[in-house]
Amino acid sequence: MSDVQAVNDLVVKYNSLKTEIGKIIIGQEGAVNFTLLSFFCGGHSLLIGVPGLAKTLLVNTVSDVLGLKFNRIQFTPDLMPSDILGSEILDENRQFKFIKGPIFSNIILADEINRTPPKTQAALLEAMQERSVTISGNHYKLELPFFVLATQNPIEQEGTYPLPEAQLDRFMFSINLEYPTFKEEVEVVKSTTGNIQQKVSAIFSGDEIIAIQQLIRKIPVTDNVIEYAVGLVGKTRPKSEAATEMVKSYLDWGAGPRASQNLILAAKAYAAVNGKYSPDIEDVKAVAIPILAHRIVKNYKAEAEGITVSYIINSLL
Repeated sequence: MSDVQAVNDLVVKYNSLKTEIGKIIIGQEGAVNFTLLSFFCGGHSLLIGVPGLAKTLLVNTVSDVLGLKFNRIQFTPDLMPSDILGSEILDENRQFKFIKGPIFSNIILADEINRTPPKTQAALLEAMQERSVTISGNHYKLELPFFVLATQNPIEQEGTYPLPEAQLDRFMFSINLEYPTFKEEVEVVKSTTGNIQQKVSAIFSGDEIIAIQQLIRKIPVTDNVIEYAVGLVGKTRPKSEAATEMVKSYLDWGAGPRASQNLILAAKAYAAVNGKYSPDIEDVKAVAIPILAHRIVKNYKAEAEGITVSYIINSLL
């Protein structure tokens, strides 16, 4: 099958995928789109939203529709790295035997990742980066495809361990889940308080997702689109010559080179699911906010004046 045909097939299957997810998840279209794009790019995502916005349900539904194995890990202050990765135990023959932890799955939901100490966060982030874990000097590969979707609650920051910038940078997207509209909330209440349970069908398999990831990387990109993405990331750095007055006034730190790479990869995926064979500048703009939002650091002045990260990124677009 040619790459052009593969992109055409992807568009059809992507629309079927969204129809299946829509049976269970009402609204949250942006969150669904970006979560699926992160799978097609092979990236991890951070889902940010107050309790009750169906973050866990979204991840669960997506794993069912993609036909992937799913594990949920509830992050708590007493969670140890071995609770995630697994540990070695002595069996009845006095031999050490490795018992795999919940990380050995295709999709990991790291629920409330900021509730666990840095040591445990770091264990998860190593697995995210390397797609493998090291226990007692032994190296274990994780099954591909492998994705981590971490959730954070933006309120109630008592007793939490915020992820450092270097660790946030490992997430491709930071996806904000908004409150549903009145109409959507009415639909949610109707569909969840009766006795009819909706079921979804698996549209993809793990091997097909790996094939899509390879297809996305093959998509050609013109130099002007790459230069636009790199220029956009450069403008977020307060010390760069390209920085605007707003960036110099309100930001402490800008995004690093990983942001430029992710902008192009996400723009390719965004173009492909919309039936385009090569991304343009509009595709880069469409994915800019969830890719840059967690990579730039506001200063006290921005906090005091209530300036949001999205507002600053929109001013650059």
